[in-house]
Amino acid sequence: VQLVESGGGLVQPGGSLRLSCAASGFTFSSALMSWYRQAPGKERERVALINEAGGYTNYAASVRGRFTISRDNAKNTVYLQMNSLKPEDTAVYYCRADRGGAYWGQGTQVTVSS
Repeated sequence: VQLVESGGGLVQPGGSLRLSCAASGFTFSSALMSWYRQAPGKERERVALINEAGGYTNYAASVRGRFTISRDNAKNTVYLQMNSLKPEDTAVYYCRADRGGAYWGQGTQVTVSS
């Protein structure tokens, strides 16, 4: 199983980023996919999840209305569109797959700063 995140970087407050997570080594279309984040000194928290077919999504209250999770089962990829970014969104963002166990990517840094 391999999950590879990309798309992180430095962005100004109010800006946007789109994270991608490319999956391999398992049946992606049968996996619940999630994005988590961990800021320095804080616990890892779930930001968003999407079910296997993409018809159900759920968001943390802190990002609802600003972030959108989506998936392309033909490309084995899950996305996180992040708009109206705030300094408190600064964290390492991780992709997670739940399919007979939990699998994690290596993370991608998102820094929101002027």
